[in-house]
Amino acid sequence: MISKKNKVVELEHAVIRFAGDSGDGMQLTGSLFSDSTAFAGNDFATFPDFPAEIRAPQGTIAGVSGFQIHFGRTDIHTSGDLADVLIAMNPASLKANMRWITKEAIIIVDTDSFVEKNFVKAGYAADPLSDESLVGHLVIKAPITTLTREAIRDLNLDNKTSQKSKNMFALGLVFYMFNRDYKKTYTFFESKFRSNPLIVEANKKVLEAGYNFGDTIEAFANTYKVDPAPLEKGKYRNVTGNLATAWGFLAASDRSGRDLFLGSYPITPASEILQELSKHKELNSISFQAEDEIAGIVSTIGASFAGALAVTTTSGPGLSLKSEAIGLAVITELPIVIVDVQRGGPSTGLPTKSEQSDLMQALFGRNGEAPVIIIAASSAADCFYSAYEASKLALEHMTPVILLTDGSLANGSEVFKIPKVKDLPEITPPLVEANDDTFKPYARDEKKLSRRWALPGTEGLRHRIGGLEKEDISGNVSMDPLNHQLMTELREEKVRRVVDYIPDQEVIGAEDSDVLVVSWGGTYGVLLTAIEKLIEEGKSVSLAHFKHIMPLPRNTREILSRYKKIVVCEINMGQFVNYLRMQFPEYKYEQYNKIQGLPFMVTEIIDKVNELLND
Repeated sequence: MISKKNKVVELEHAVIRFAGDSGDGMQLTGSLFSDSTAFAGNDFATFPDFPAEIRAPQGTIAGVSGFQIHFGRTDIHTSGDLADVLIAMNPASLKANMRWITKEAIIIVDTDSFVEKNFVKAGYAADPLSDESLVGHLVIKAPITTLTREAIRDLNLDNKTSQKSKNMFALGLVFYMFNRDYKKTYTFFESKFRSNPLIVEANKKVLEAGYNFGDTIEAFANTYKVDPAPLEKGKYRNVTGNLATAWGFLAASDRSGRDLFLGSYPITPASEILQELSKHKELNSISFQAEDEIAGIVSTIGASFAGALAVTTTSGPGLSLKSEAIGLAVITELPIVIVDVQRGGPSTGLPTKSEQSDLMQALFGRNGEAPVIIIAASSAADCFYSAYEASKLALEHMTPVILLTDGSLANGSEVFKIPKVKDLPEITPPLVEANDDTFKPYARDEKKLSRRWALPGTEGLRHRIGGLEKEDISGNVSMDPLNHQLMTELREEKVRRVVDYIPDQEVIGAEDSDVLVVSWGGTYGVLLTAIEKLIEEGKSVSLAHFKHIMPLPRNTREILSRYKKIVVCEINMGQFVNYLRMQFPEYKYEQYNKIQGLPFMVTEIIDKVNELLND
């Protein structure tokens, strides 16, 4: 569907940002463009930017909702620093996003919304389309609201319903710019609105009208094309981190032979995991929406006692509430997975924004000595593999595992190659067979120090566990001080020995670079992109990105010892760097921190590394 009248410019990659009022449907628009990008065979990564306020005043900067997608014909690891194209549905969305676009960015605006009252709401002194503030940009002025109404006039829809389709006009216009087949989106309309054929028809008409508008106006001297990326053969999906996390647990349930139980209380930005798993009862997945965070995790502990792969999901405030029950899972030595989708804090904080600010809470946020395994997902697609690995570690080592993701991973999306479950690593829980005369509740595996899992109701395996300290081997309640020290040391050593079952830490770059950049969790894509660019420029820099936090990989000290300068980059005040200082105090660490509810930009990392190289 390439226009013949315009020159088609081939791009290696591009960044588009959809922005509008929170009721303008920008998240849906961005998601549908992402789907078309997947159909086109491009690699991509997205960043949904939700307003922090619920029902912020319409037309204000506080109510602006954005969705950014970075796509290309090469590997894409980030959602992009600055947008090449901005779709601004009102003055507020234009003003809020001017600092997130390139100097030559194409700006598409709905001129119907650029009226005096909206200028006032957005804080403009004058019409930004008429002054000199947009010099250097190609500005496409489209009366989107008016043209939307005209496109569906014959359907006799009311004014409010008609306006709900205007985001599809903007989508059609962007489809034209990038030579996309807009008709593939019809399938979504037919599925989403199948009970209302009139709405299906309206969205189709508006989408086509937006595409045709782009084809008829003379503003576009060029259209653009991004060739497919050289992806491996296989079945691919556009997945968010939350969706991938849910699927990872389903795969682990299948591979381990354990039914899946999720006990959770809805909380932003983790709720979609609960929503997704509730759809899969046919896969032996039980989802329980509890009345609060505490009920969510204690139901999970009960399900684990009964023999399920037991999971609870939350965010930072909920992790605080679950802390006592996590200690119960530690002392009973039952396998559960706690997913913490981190968001900006403290307290309610920034519910729709992302931070890496729960690491210290995950490490130490419990009473008593209560060690748990901690791993951190690195991308939306990696959430699948991280959920799977968290399940494997919990089940095989009989201990809680905290899986850290964050809001940018949870809501962001990327291309995901769906694996075959049979090709994933085996998961072998230490189940006890009926009438095993050798069974003792706290007898341990010599290598892992894990106790065995006796399911209630299994003949000959009657036993008890609970929150009071247990006697070694027998499991009887014990207040003996020497026994308490022994059990405490065994629980700690059990987690430490997990180091034998995780891979060594890898380093990207040379072993003797001048600067080692250290990162963890959801910052991986940005850090990788920045380091690759610096290496291409001949800079002496390497990257160690950590997935395994507790325990740290066996070769961590050896890696840190090789570099003159170490800089730890994280989206908090310095939690991982302080953890490294505790573990390896003999090294000097620089730190680079950002706490704005936003991910790092590639240019920020490059500038920091160059500063260290030139110091």
